[in-house]
Formats: sequence, structure tokens, C-alpha cells
Amino acid sequence: MKTKEAIILAGGLGTRLREVVPDLPKCMASVGGQPFLFYLINQLRRERVEKFIFSLGYKHKIVEDYLSGHFSMLNYSCTVENEPLGTGGATRLACQQTTEENVIVVNGDTLFDVDTDELFAFHLQRDAESTLALKPMRNFDRYGVVELNKNNSIKYFKEKQFYQIGLINGGVYIMNVVKFLEKKFDAKFSYEKDYLERYCQGGKIYGLIQDGYFIDIGISCDYERAQAAFPGLC
Repeated sequence: MKTKEAIILAGGLGTRLREVVPDLPKCMASVGGQPFLFYLINQLRRERVEKFIFSLGYKHKIVEDYLSGHFSMLNYSCTVENEPLGTGGATRLACQQTTEENVIVVNGDTLFDVDTDELFAFHLQRDAESTLALKPMRNFDRYGVVELNKNNSIKYFKEKQFYQIGLINGGVYIMNVVKFLEKKFDAKFSYEKDYLERYCQGGKIYGLIQDGYFIDIGISCDYERAQAAFPGLC
């Protein structure tokens, strides 16, 4: 396998966390005495990711100062949105810094303990455009679910509602950069809606079930849950 390279989408405003988190980018929300980004970086390093591209926007200087002060030896670069571009536009901007054909893309407010070796092998074997890490969930209404075909290509995405059981998009992807950049999008677009959901019928977007630890701090109740789960984690 070539060098593992990851794009971290860390430009979110964190508006739904305002009641419990100061005016910070979501990835900088304090969890167990450390910014959430600290755990995300270290989880990816354990997966032998060697190069990081941080896609920044809102209050980007806070993230840049943190990285230079605490991760100065990390092999990383940053891209900065001058205005919000959506998850798709932010990913496309970060692709200007990529050097690998296939990269990991992760959401900066989600930690999902994924076996990236397995995910990469699956992705390359199927010559996929994008491969999603899917998390099995029970009794939830916050997420939509993903339905798979027998060959693990994505059949369709279902809207958010209450589900007793289902597979959710865990916010970790392997993406073929060239195939992604070949697509035509508006300047601002959603990676999930305008890319994954729009192009999944082509049969080249896949999902692989991973059942590792998962937490999304995007809303206050899960942010509080993270406070209890994360102390001592590094």
C-alpha cells in the first residue's frame, strides 16, 4: 500500500453546540481536556496515516495555531475556505493538496474506529469511486440509513426517521481523487447529497460494515456523552 493520506473536514461552525461549547470550530470543542481534533488525529495515526490535509474555514486560525503548537512534527498542510463551500466544496479544495490517488476523508466532528487497511483493500479490489465505512445502529432517528446491494455497492440512501436497526454513513470514506474531480458540481455542494447520493446508482460507490467505536459530537447530547467516554483516551 502507498502512503496513507487523509483529508479532515474541520471547517464546521458548530452552531448546534453553542449552548455547551464556546465560539469555536467544532473540531476544537474540548473533550476530556483536549480538543476533539486531538483524538481524531491520534486515531488516524494509529491507523498509520502519514500525511494530513486539514480543510478549514470558520475561525481557521484557531486550528492552525493548535496544529503548529501541538503537532509541529506532523506531516500536514491546510486549505482554507474563504466562504462556506459545503462538505463537497471543502473536499474538492483539499484535493489540491493531495498526492495519492486514493485518500481517506473524515468528518472533523466524528470519530469512528475503522480498520483503514481493510477499507482500502476493499476499495481497491472493486476499483471503487468511493467506499463508505458503515456503522450498524439500533433504535435511532438522527441518521438516515444506507441500503446495500449483494456486492456491497450502495443501492440507495434512506431519509432520517426512526429505525430499529440499520447501517449509517459513519463519516469515513476512501475516495478516488481523480474520479471525484472528474464530476461537475456547483461551487458549493454537499459531498453526501450531491456526490454520494447522486452517483450511487452508477454502481461504483460501495459500503463496508465496520463495527468499531463511533461518536459524533455534532449535537449537545452526544457531545456530553463524549465527555464521559474520552478521558484517558489518546
